[in-house]
Amino acid sequence: MLLTLGGFAIAYLMRPLGALFFSHIGDKSGRRRMMLLSVALMTAAMLATALLPTRAAVGPAAGWLLLALRCVMGFSVGGEYTGVVAYLLEGAPIRRRGLITSSASAASEVGGLLAVGVSALTVNLMSNADLDSWGWRIPFFVGAALAGSVWIARSTMHESPEFERQRQQGTVPDVPLRHALANHRAGIARGFSISALGSITYYVGITYVPAFLTSAGSLPERDALWLSTVAAVAVILITPLIGLLTDKIGRKPILVFLCLGSAALPITMFSLMASSARTEALTGAVVLAMLAGAVSAVGAVATAEQFPGEGRITGLALGATMATAIFGGLTPFGAQWLVERTGWATAPGIMIALVAVAVMPVLLTMRETAPNVIRSRSGSS
Repeated sequence: MLLTLGGFAIAYLMRPLGALFFSHIGDKSGRRRMMLLSVALMTAAMLATALLPTRAAVGPAAGWLLLALRCVMGFSVGGEYTGVVAYLLEGAPIRRRGLITSSASAASEVGGLLAVGVSALTVNLMSNADLDSWGWRIPFFVGAALAGSVWIARSTMHESPEFERQRQQGTVPDVPLRHALANHRAGIARGFSISALGSITYYVGITYVPAFLTSAGSLPERDALWLSTVAAVAVILITPLIGLLTDKIGRKPILVFLCLGSAALPITMFSLMASSARTEALTGAVVLAMLAGAVSAVGAVATAEQFPGEGRITGLALGATMATAIFGGLTPFGAQWLVERTGWATAPGIMIALVAVAVMPVLLTMRETAPNVIRSRSGSS
C-alpha cells in the first residue's frame, strides 16, 4: 500500500512543474492555447500508456515507462486545472462566478466516476486471463479517446475575454513568473492556504478513504469502492450548491465555516470508518466527501480571485498548485504511514484538523472577493 501511494505522490510532484510551464503560456499567449496544449499532452500520455510494452517484452523498463507516463500525466494536469479555473472565472457573469467556476471541481469528480465505471465494466466483463493479457489497456484507450474529444471541443472555443482585454490594453506580462512574484506575493500565500485546506480534505478525505477502509476499516475492496462511488456522487451534488451560496453570501464566510468543520469533523469520521459496520463507514465517507467537495467548490473561485487577470494563472500555479502537490500528493502516503506506525485509525483526521487550524488565521484576515457581496456592502455603507 505504501509503495502504491508513494508512486502516486511522485507523480503528483510533477504538477507544480507542469503548472509553472503551462502558466507561462496561459499568461503570455492566452488561456485557449494553454488548455489545448495541456489536453494534447494528456491525450498522448494516455494513448502511450494503452500501447505500453509489457515486462515480458522489455523487462523492468516497462515499469519505469509506466511511472514516466504517469509523471507526464501529472505534468499536464498541473496546467490543466489552473487554466480551466481561470477560463471559467473570466468568462462567467459576475453574479454567477462562484457557481460557474465551481463546476471545475464537479467536472473533476465526474471524470473520476467515469474512470471507475469504465474500469469496473472492464474487470467484470472479462476473464482474469484476458484482463491480465490485454484487457487492462481498454480504460486507457477510452481515456485517450475522451481526452482527444475534449481537444476537438476546445479548438472551437474563443479566447478568454480577460486575456483579450490585456492584449488590447497592452498589459500582458512579458515574464509572468517575475510579474507574479513582484506583484502578487500576498495573493500567492492566500491561494496556498486555501488550496492546502482543499487539498488535504480532498486527498485524505476522499482519495485515501478506499485504502483506509480496506486496511484499517476491515471492509472488502468492493465495498470500499462502492462507498467511494456514493461519496463521489455526494461531491457532485453539493458542489453547485456551495458555488451558488458563495455568490449569495460571499467566499470568506463559507471558507471560515468549512475550515471550522474541517477542524471538528474528520477525527470522528475516521473513527466511524475504522469500524467494520457499513452504516458507520458510509456516514463517515459521505460526510468527509461533502466537506471536501464544499471546500473545493469555494476554493476554486476564491483562489482565482486573489489575483487580477495579469499573471493570474502563474499566481495560481505558485500558490494553489504547490499546495496541491504537498497536501494532495504526499498526504495519502503520510496518512497510511501514520496509521501503520501508530495504530491510530484517527491519524488521517488529525492531519486534516491540524491543517485547518493552521489555515484559519489566513482565512479570518483575508478580504472578501465575491463581487455581489462587495457591491452590496458598498451600497449599504
